[in-house]
Amino acid sequence: MAYKKWTASERTLKPDGRFNSKLVSKFINCLMYDGKKTVAQMVFYDAMDIVVKKAKDVPPLEVFEGALNNVKPFVEVRSKRVGGANYQVPMQVNKRRQQSLAFRWILNACRDQGGRPMSHRLADELLAAFKKEGKAINTREQTHRMADANKAFAHFAW
Repeated sequence: MAYKKWTASERTLKPDGRFNSKLVSKFINCLMYDGKKTVAQMVFYDAMDIVVKKAKDVPPLEVFEGALNNVKPFVEVRSKRVGGANYQVPMQVNKRRQQSLAFRWILNACRDQGGRPMSHRLADELLAAFKKEGKAINTREQTHRMADANKAFAHFAW
């Protein structure tokens, strides 16, 4: 049986410069294209500056973490083959996957828009997710609805 090899990024990841947070550092790595980390950092920090202007009473790191926590899914459907038929089986999502899905959904929501600088799109999406609205939250709700609709097949989860 082949085991999944995890990268050492969890241990070797250094906290970012401004917020001293490993979570921010990981998000910047996911935001990065073609190894251009300084560009990704500029985009993220510009987005945080915009968040500061728009949400004056809440610290930007709190908005970021709150947005991530609101987007994280608790259940998702996984395809399971039982007796020649495929079933969409609802299963709990582990912490690491919750985080990576939240990152992915927020970034996809930003990248799908176009027309404005990425920092503005990211700031708007983070603020929307913090208020429990926006495209990333819709994706999460859709995932939860799918799991709810397929509750009948929950007994196949093993």
